[in-house]
Amino acid sequence: MHILHVNVGLPKEYEWLGRTVCTAIAKHPTPGPVAIARTSIEGDEQANKRVHGGPNKAVYSYDSSFYTFWQEAGKTLEPGNFGENLTIEGLPDSLAGLGDTFRMGTAVLMVVQPRFPCNNLNVRFNDPTMIRQFQEARRHGIYFRVVEAGHVSPGDAIERVESAPYGVTIQDVVDQYYAKTPDPAFLEKLFAFPYLTKYLNEHFTK
Repeated sequence: MHILHVNVGLPKEYEWLGRTVCTAIAKHPTPGPVAIARTSIEGDEQANKRVHGGPNKAVYSYDSSFYTFWQEAGKTLEPGNFGENLTIEGLPDSLAGLGDTFRMGTAVLMVVQPRFPCNNLNVRFNDPTMIRQFQEARRHGIYFRVVEAGHVSPGDAIERVESAPYGVTIQDVVDQYYAKTPDPAFLEKLFAFPYLTKYLNEHFTK
């Protein structure tokens, strides 16, 4: 497992379906080393901090195997195309458990939730159907909390520091999120996770 690209971006305005949208979803590779703080990455910002960023969305990763999937589906892509801070290899959603911690460079990050896309993904791909395609593909990527601040660079190894005991992967959360009736055994494990985000708590409580 290792980091392929470290991607950052600043808010930018786009004309989209007759209105102006400000988003920082367009991220581009940077050589590093790049500092990761508790709630942010050096050189990276969010346009709407009410729903983006913060401790439970401090770092977003997307696996290279997902890029392969989208390229085979006909998408022309470049690193950071999904708004991820880290384009990685070897850590897809199915191998990342809630609460698992990983050392990346000198930082330690904890898996806390999948990414659920907003309209900015449509804007980034200039395609009003991209959110639907993303949801149907069930390849959402991983949001991390920062356990220990540090620096990351392209090429850094990703080392699993600890596997959490909850038994719920990011892929499990994604699949159960779209299920009409989530599995009770899954819910029991999910609600045992002490860092369960407000968004997931509210969704699965309903």
